[in-house]
Amino acid sequence: MKTKRSIYFPMILILAIVLGSCTTKRVQRVDPGQQIDLSGRWNDTDSKQVAAALTDQMLSKRWINDFEQAHGGERPVMIVGLIQNKSHEHISSETFINDLELAVIDAGTVRIVQASEEREELRRERGDQQDFASDATAKQWGKELGADFMLQGTINSIVDSYKKEKVVEYQVDLSLANLETNELVWRGQKKIKKYITD
Repeated sequence: MKTKRSIYFPMILILAIVLGSCTTKRVQRVDPGQQIDLSGRWNDTDSKQVAAALTDQMLSKRWINDFEQAHGGERPVMIVGLIQNKSHEHISSETFINDLELAVIDAGTVRIVQASEEREELRRERGDQQDFASDATAKQWGKELGADFMLQGTINSIVDSYKKEKVVEYQVDLSLANLETNELVWRGQKKIKKYITD
């Protein structure tokens, strides 16, 4: 009897592995604007909602009017600096920064310049043009638009859990400072709270 069991067990195990590997995934295309929350973690919907809410807050404050009055109606120029993820999970701050920049550009009241890494790539291209492009089309040095303000911030989270229930709160804090004077001209905060059950 022991011999038959020892022969059948490996065969059953191999059969189970083969059948398990034959399962197929079902993939369905969905509207990118559709809100889907599978895990309860920070996702694309959170990023877009927080970026839109904070942009609305930022652009509705008087710092823009103050700047325009002091500079003959000229729109302020902003650069997005470091936005640190201090939450308990991996959050792509780059995606969040892209959502912020898109919302600000779409509003049209503030101009945005490239951040440091992208700016360096632009400078390399401008350098290449000095050697390889015609004089008529090569872009000149010293024509960059200097930023008047820098936007910085943090993404934090608080987790409270008990048995199969969990509450996660994300808090995004942004601040905008005058680059010349270091004056803080705006601070904004947006929170998202999620109740998750297993």
